[in-house]
Amino acid sequence: MRFPTSIINEHRRFYSSSRSWVSPICFSDKMKKPNSPPESSISPLETNPKTKFISHASAIELMRRERDPQRSLDIFNRASQQKGFNHNNATYSVLLDNLVRHKKFLAVDAILHQMRYETCRFEESLFLNLMRHFSRFDLHDKVMDMFNLIQVIARVKPSLKSISTCLNLLIDAGEINLARNLLLYAKHNLGLQPNTCIFNILVKHHCKNGDIDSAFRVVEEMKRSGISYPNSITYSTLMDCLFAHSRSKEAVELFEDMISKEGILPDPVTFNVMINGFCRSGEVKRAEMILDFMKKNGCNPNVYNYSALMNGFCKEGNIQEAKRIFNEVKEVGLRLDTVGYTTLMNCLCKNGAIDEAMKLLGEMKASRCRVDALTCNVILKGLSSEGRSEEALQMLDQWGCEGVHLDKGSYRIILNGLCHNGKLEKAVKFLSVMSERGMWPHHATWNELVVRLCGSGNAEMGVRVLIGFLKIGLQPEPSSWRAVVESSCRERKLVHVFELLDSLVA
Repeated sequence: MRFPTSIINEHRRFYSSSRSWVSPICFSDKMKKPNSPPESSISPLETNPKTKFISHASAIELMRRERDPQRSLDIFNRASQQKGFNHNNATYSVLLDNLVRHKKFLAVDAILHQMRYETCRFEESLFLNLMRHFSRFDLHDKVMDMFNLIQVIARVKPSLKSISTCLNLLIDAGEINLARNLLLYAKHNLGLQPNTCIFNILVKHHCKNGDIDSAFRVVEEMKRSGISYPNSITYSTLMDCLFAHSRSKEAVELFEDMISKEGILPDPVTFNVMINGFCRSGEVKRAEMILDFMKKNGCNPNVYNYSALMNGFCKEGNIQEAKRIFNEVKEVGLRLDTVGYTTLMNCLCKNGAIDEAMKLLGEMKASRCRVDALTCNVILKGLSSEGRSEEALQMLDQWGCEGVHLDKGSYRIILNGLCHNGKLEKAVKFLSVMSERGMWPHHATWNELVVRLCGSGNAEMGVRVLIGFLKIGLQPEPSSWRAVVESSCRERKLVHVFELLDSLVA
């Protein structure tokens, strides 16, 4: 099946290899006659029939690597022009994935419409992937549409996996009415009985809303069903909710009942809930007892179990115990992840051990563990809090060269540090760097900068900063206005006040 290269653009006609038809993206509301299809954007060399045959595997790889959705469509079309070539589920999946990632929703709808007439067999995984994308874009009605299209295009009944995936996306998005309609449709039209996975989603929903009693009622219904019995995930969800509501005693009792009465063995996820729960409630020693219990009962702790316990010690400010757990992870042969390294570095920085945290950062890089924005922000905050703003600026440039994706928090930390350390001129210069990169300071920070500039006898620069932010629509605090006016009058630079008034009138 071949689609025109203009599928992504409006006001064009759709063509297939066997017939022409009109895409829903072609016409305006007045149904104007579409223009003729444009020339393909593929070069003459690429359309030369003597060029190498594109297999399904090659087409998939080429489209997957292509960042431009139009080029992805060109590849799809070029493959379809080959004699004896027919697109299959895999090639359609990659094309649709590329289009939906780039929010080409009209093009996605058009292709899905044409897929109704295809003879190849489509798999429901294609629709599950589209569901996840549409949910990410908050298009929850489209999530339901994808579920309904499984039967229309794939020509099979949606499986329990499809129902659970769709239900989970709707529940997580708070679309309770759509979720209820889905369950009713599955029951009355598909004759499907909820399985343990679906029940667990409902348990999670009630726990997320803090309605633990309703969650337990769902569990009782699971037991009565006889076919969808609670599992370790069910109990882990309930225990996590109990810990979150400071009901640790009940969580422990439920843990014991799960093992002794239900005969369900806890897994590392269940143990992690217990460790995190005790750490949250300030009972880190009990959390450590859970880790010891795991070792003695043949369940080797994983890196997440160790990280959770280390995080508990860090929250207590107990650096020595946190470092002991950190070293134990390496001794047992586990590889710490970004969260583990960042947790310990944050603890070191908060306790004034920034040099040790920097050394740990070097070890993290040497182990090829990914450094993310949160890791960088921990180091930047540690340096800035000790007045080492110059080093923080150097680190910012270094990470930029290394390709680390920094966020606005990274820039705000440095600006705050420059302000608090009295390096106001550098703070103003750094503001220019931030604006060039599309990063704006926190409301309180730039107001503080204006006040500090005026307080240091630099009313002119204070006015410039204030006017700059007025131009982009930010509203100064009364303290900033007062500082500017008082400083300008004190320095007898009334021209600055007039400039400010002119900018307001303009």
